[in-house]
Amino acid sequence: MSELYPTPAGAVRADVWLWAARMYKTRSLAKQAIDGGKVDVNGGGCKPAKTVHVGDTIRLTRSEERMELEILALSEQRGPASQAQLLYRETEASRTAREQARELRRLSGAGLNRPPTRPNKQQRRELRRLKDFP
Repeated sequence: MSELYPTPAGAVRADVWLWAARMYKTRSLAKQAIDGGKVDVNGGGCKPAKTVHVGDTIRLTRSEERMELEILALSEQRGPASQAQLLYRETEASRTAREQARELRRLSGAGLNRPPTRPNKQQRRELRRLKDFP
């Protein structure tokens, strides 16, 4: 891999690091996230080939989660999750904001529980009558 993508010593491509740190399942998904503007390095924009170094900060968005990470180690190879967790540290502010957002989603979705069964014929007619009138 290092023959194809030469990088200076102590630096790794952003898309490779995100893949190795298990932020995204594949390198192409990491590249798409970067191209889509969902990843920032040190408060600025990012391209897939941008080199990241130890001590850099990465902000990324995955679905509804926003994370701010500090790079602790570099890797070009994807390993087990236990090793991947040693590559970064999530900031405390990011962790609390993510937990608060998760709790908010849980609370706001509580009223959207599906009914236990499908509506019967009478209930379907009732729903149609309700939907027809504005």
